[in-house]
Amino acid sequence: MKKSKTVTVAGLLLASLIGGAAHADDMLGSYVARISDRDHRASDGYALDGAAQMVRQDRANWHKFHRRDRDDQGDEWFTTNDQRADLQRMLERPGAMSSSTKHAIINGEPLIQVDVYENSVRVSILEN
Repeated sequence: MKKSKTVTVAGLLLASLIGGAAHADDMLGSYVARISDRDHRASDGYALDGAAQMVRQDRANWHKFHRRDRDDQGDEWFTTNDQRADLQRMLERPGAMSSSTKHAIINGEPLIQVDVYENSVRVSILEN
């Protein structure tokens, strides 16, 4: 009887931790963007070399420079330079993009979907 109670309490504790972690990173929404050649270059013209930089530049092109690709959608989370810096930091975390997604962004002009959560982002390829 005592062992069963301990297992039940441990299970409830684990379930609350998992539920709490999921709750801590609620999905806010998502947007779609074409990472085109113009997103492969910084505003001052130098070539970017990382996928996180290119996704950030796409948002700068959308919000700041109004250089938008036909497939781009707006977002409400990355309107300022500081918010775009946060985006890049989140994109550089493990799990934000797979290696194949990074490769597609760096070497092509894919259509991506960015899922935005309270504390993270996740990027997936919709069309290569």
